[in-house]
Amino acid sequence: MDMVLRIVSKAQEIFRHKLETVETSGGLTLEQYVRYLSMQFHLTKDVQRHFFIAASHPDLATKGKLRDFLVAFGLEEEMHYRIASKDIENLGQPMLSIPLNVKLWWAYFDSVIYSRPFIRLGATCVLENLGSGGSIVVKRLLKKAPFINERTSRFIQIHLHEELPHGDWIISVLKNIELDSTNLEDLQEGAEIGATLYLRMVDWAFGTDPLAIAFSKPSVKGTTPVALK
Repeated sequence: MDMVLRIVSKAQEIFRHKLETVETSGGLTLEQYVRYLSMQFHLTKDVQRHFFIAASHPDLATKGKLRDFLVAFGLEEEMHYRIASKDIENLGQPMLSIPLNVKLWWAYFDSVIYSRPFIRLGATCVLENLGSGGSIVVKRLLKKAPFINERTSRFIQIHLHEELPHGDWIISVLKNIELDSTNLEDLQEGAEIGATLYLRMVDWAFGTDPLAIAFSKPSVKGTTPVALK
């Protein structure tokens, strides 16, 4: 697990830097926030399928604690996409189409989840720990954004993971069960792929991906997409 934890730490560092770039470039805009929530909507819709499928894999037959965690986690995450949708609705903005890197995420993990579930769990280790890694900067960004209130920030508040530290829980479960070399290799591969794909999604949301910006259309009423300097 040491390599997975190093990947998690590196991903947290990169994510925090991206947040700090937004902060020093004038703060979080409505455009960026709607893009972020739309990305999360498409990323989390039906996400429980992956965890239920992983729990059913024969490799987990002797790993009851991990199987129990995945079922409970899938049930917990199942309705989060609706929270993202409601936040966007309360902002008075339309839901955006699914970004390319979210499509790639689903295409890739759908292709491996039945045969190599630990790849998906490696990605989960990264995603569930990013919010806590950048929480201080996130809170500063939210505090200064005029469109943020209780009715427009439920999704992001939940995913700071202060009350439900899912990242700590999955790392703890994986560290305390017997894993063979193949399981560990798949966890590492999944962590690397998950970090790469998710951080690309963040670039799309924040407007720091020049290719995505070059081919994007205005996505929030009254705004135009502009890449951060």
